[in-house]
Amino acid sequence: MLFGTAIVSGCAQLPASGPSSRDIEQAPPAAANAIQIVDVDDAVTRSLLAQRAPALFSDKLGSAAGGSHQVGPGDGLEVSIWEAPPATLFGAGALDGRGSGNAIMRVNGATVLPEQTVNSEGYITVPFAGRIAVAGKTLNAIEGEIVRKLTGKANQPEVLVRLTRNVSANVTVVGEVTNSVRVPLTPGNERLLDALAAAAGVRQPVNKMTVQLTRGGNAYMLPLETIIRDPKQNVRLQAGDVVTAMFQPLSFTALGATGKNEELNFEAQGITLAQALARAGGLQDARADAKGVFIFRFEPADTMKWPRPPVTTADGKVPVIYRIDLRNPASFFTMQNFAIANKDLLYVSNAPAAELQKFLNVVFSVAYPVLTAVQATK
Repeated sequence: MLFGTAIVSGCAQLPASGPSSRDIEQAPPAAANAIQIVDVDDAVTRSLLAQRAPALFSDKLGSAAGGSHQVGPGDGLEVSIWEAPPATLFGAGALDGRGSGNAIMRVNGATVLPEQTVNSEGYITVPFAGRIAVAGKTLNAIEGEIVRKLTGKANQPEVLVRLTRNVSANVTVVGEVTNSVRVPLTPGNERLLDALAAAAGVRQPVNKMTVQLTRGGNAYMLPLETIIRDPKQNVRLQAGDVVTAMFQPLSFTALGATGKNEELNFEAQGITLAQALARAGGLQDARADAKGVFIFRFEPADTMKWPRPPVTTADGKVPVIYRIDLRNPASFFTMQNFAIANKDLLYVSNAPAAELQKFLNVVFSVAYPVLTAVQATK
């Protein structure tokens, strides 16, 4: 009787690294109602991949040229005016040579007005033409407006407007870059990687960096490695864009019958379940249950059609356990496409045989002293 009690007591206290496959599958009713258990197959994997596919810059922002520069407040403009001979408006009293100061100058037959800064209301002033609204207009449009206002006053006027100081058309680069800078845009139509190069590059490994491009109140994100590998994602920039280089180390935690029980980092590009298991040291042959590989994750409520009505957490997430059976050869193909998410918990349960071996070890540890004592009394 004492022997049986000791065995039962030892069995109740068998050491374990976590719940078995049966414990997870046969959770208490309260937990079973709250936690969704989803078997991973090709359909589930495809659905999750479609939802997690990042919005490509080329799809959301396009790759067309940014167009001609539009003048804004603070920009500096230089206006040159030609008249057909005999010049009647700007010819008399004009200076020869460059001169100095803010005087009107005569250069190669053109009357060159002093550089003007576009005021906060978006205007400059041209003699005999008055105030000219220039904000939001291209240089060609401004030239046409000045010609229109001088027609009838000047003799067949021709106008050239030159941008001498670019203040309004800039891109801001911040975050994990060597130098946070404002990059002036030129007619060359700078691209995303040009802006990062102007900031002297990123301070962290490329494969761990994410780039956020903010434009018009919307923000789009892609791993830097994707932008480098795919030239289509190196989109042209527009005035007012904000480029933010973000260092976002991603990680998952491996527990149970794996080679490593620890938190493991992975790249911003992402990894698959197959890669995650390899980085965790794989399944331990002597302990692991090949049908007991689980991924614990919180998912948005609209991720998929759940097996049962979902119960959400305070922040609207659904606790999910994804289950994959590695005894099925098809699972080895599926796990090469199943993407690991940040903060996932990867758990491999012990095989029933391993639990049986633990039980036999307990039985032996209890029975051996008793049998030894019996042998000694004979």
